[in-house]
Amino acid sequence: VSWLFNPSRSEITSLDSGNIDDILNNADVALVNFYADWCRFSQMLHPIFEEASNVIKEEYPDRNQVVFARVDCDQHSDIAQRYRISKYPTLKLFRNGMMMKREYRGQRSVTAIADYIRQQKSNPIQEVQDLEEITALDRSRRNIVGYFEQKDSDNYRTFERVANILHDDCVFLSAFGDISKPERFSGDNVIYKPPGDNAPDMVYLGSLTNFDLVYAWTQDKCVPLVREITFENGEELTEEGLPFLILFHMKDDLESLEKFQQEVARQLISEKGTINFLHADCDKFRHPLLHIQKTPADCPVIAIDSFRHMYVFPDFSDLSIPGKLKQFVLDLHSGKLHREFHHGPDPTDVAPGQPIQDLASSPPESSFQKLAPSEHRYTLLREKDEL
Repeated sequence: VSWLFNPSRSEITSLDSGNIDDILNNADVALVNFYADWCRFSQMLHPIFEEASNVIKEEYPDRNQVVFARVDCDQHSDIAQRYRISKYPTLKLFRNGMMMKREYRGQRSVTAIADYIRQQKSNPIQEVQDLEEITALDRSRRNIVGYFEQKDSDNYRTFERVANILHDDCVFLSAFGDISKPERFSGDNVIYKPPGDNAPDMVYLGSLTNFDLVYAWTQDKCVPLVREITFENGEELTEEGLPFLILFHMKDDLESLEKFQQEVARQLISEKGTINFLHADCDKFRHPLLHIQKTPADCPVIAIDSFRHMYVFPDFSDLSIPGKLKQFVLDLHSGKLHREFHHGPDPTDVAPGQPIQDLASSPPESSFQKLAPSEHRYTLLREKDEL
């Protein structure tokens, strides 16, 4: 297969631990091919990736506008682990050094890859020509509106950079000059308009030239703390590499969802970044419920999917007990849930004076409901493959 991949004619940048941060941080857009030489599909992709790079470089000759790069994951396993690469080849998009959540899953053809990059280079911000357009916004979406005196400004460049990263999660709009003047009562202004016709607007109060602050504020508004998992986005959520804390609820049971959201915000905000908080439709996910010995009639049900096993929270009514939900998550991190799944409660959980049962002959029930035998591991998203 060596004839398929001739690095001497390639415009592809090879990344290693010494250059990866510098190259990606200075690239407006970078498409990185994580590959393994032994993988037949990786070998098939090499010439296609190279040709797509050549096509795009003619349209964007500035070397920092678009970078096509590759990582040999066998030689640089530390980089593969850093970006949670588990299959080859994987194409990941980066903006200014930040990896985007959604990997490239389009056709592996020169035309498709080139079109994807052109799309990524298109302006993610809709320019408003009349403030009446703001009143007619689709309020089922999350909207971020920036009002600027002029486009050629540091404030707008920060806004544009944030929009490039988060445009899949929010609609970004901007207005300039005389059009935006009524909304610039104290200078350039950025507003979040949440879903719902009567939902109040929220104003960004920090420095508009501080990218980290603007990005953190916007991400908080655009990416809900508790997201819905579906069969359409499940693989993308899995690729984030974090276990799931899931509320299974009936679609019209908004009260349980609101309680779950409140308790996650109250008890687990410090765990954001270590676990994904999700909710799922009981009807759509009947099969995973069956594997944790539940049916839609049992909903609402809270469970953790660690990608190895699923663990069930004892009782939804315990949700409001201070610290109970947080302890459930901490027990995942400490390995306690995994030990209990296989061996029953830790000896330290046995009440004083209570004899410890012979785990080999009669495993006691865990403090969290034991699921399937260990040889039958099941995770939430496997249903998609079984249907």
